[in-house]
Amino acid sequence: MSTTTDNNSVEITKGINGLEKVILREINGSSVELYLYGAHVTSWKNEQGEELLFVSSKAIFKPPKPIRGGIPICFPQFSNLGNLEAHGFARNRIWTIDNDAPPFPPNVTDRVFVDLLLKPTEEDLKIWPHSFDYRLRVTLGPAGDLMLTSRIRNTNTDGKPFTFTFAYHTYFSVSDISEVRVEGLETHDYLDNTKNRERYTEQGDAITFESEIDKIYLSTPSKIAILDHEKKRTFVIRKDGLPDAVVWNPWDKKAKAMADFGDDEYKHMVCVEAAAIEKPISLKPGEEWRVRQELSAVPSSYFSGQLDPNKVLARS
Repeated sequence: MSTTTDNNSVEITKGINGLEKVILREINGSSVELYLYGAHVTSWKNEQGEELLFVSSKAIFKPPKPIRGGIPICFPQFSNLGNLEAHGFARNRIWTIDNDAPPFPPNVTDRVFVDLLLKPTEEDLKIWPHSFDYRLRVTLGPAGDLMLTSRIRNTNTDGKPFTFTFAYHTYFSVSDISEVRVEGLETHDYLDNTKNRERYTEQGDAITFESEIDKIYLSTPSKIAILDHEKKRTFVIRKDGLPDAVVWNPWDKKAKAMADFGDDEYKHMVCVEAAAIEKPISLKPGEEWRVRQELSAVPSSYFSGQLDPNKVLARS
């Protein structure tokens, strides 16, 4: 199946190991690829054809193993708790294309998009006994921006609410992690996953990388910037309804311990994740939770090694 409008297209085809994937293309040359397995975005390219997301060369595209890299969706939990799989099961289930999605809020940039749907299987209900509809819209904007809009509804018929935590576990491709700064999280409190989630306050004027980092920043602003000095590129994350932000890089020892991750690949990736973790989301039957993440990549200008005073974070 392939649809084309105004030189923009949505194509459904076969990917690695025969898994179904969707390709979104914009007239300017930018593109996005996502697999129905996990509703997992695995590629986001700008109009020059440069890959903006990191996917490990050792990623295993074979269920039930999650795909290492891209944008895994962590639901109904972030982390590894109780009987559920690490980061929940949404990222290793087969989603369906939702041709009957109820209307999303009107958005002039929704020219090239696909709607996906996840409902729990009988096996899912045994490990997490709650009925839900999870609708995801993946949009490629006219300027090459990538937008993910999630709508999760409690469809329980027993009158019971449910709670969950959530993250868009985005892996960004960077030239060299030692040349990367994350701005917008300074002065914010964080939970350090390398220290049993002890709480600290970020002291630096930006986050830089010299060792393993695995932190959950709390009550964060709606915009976060990732500065890649070597490529003179800045990623801007805009998020709505997702108060927390995870910053992760496994560094050398953890990288070597992961079978689906190259020993030196930590140098070329950073995860900055829009999330809702500290305060779990609670939905009563019939209630819907709606959140959005928008990613863009813009050129950076530098003076004395710093971002130009007209910070991208100040842009609308």
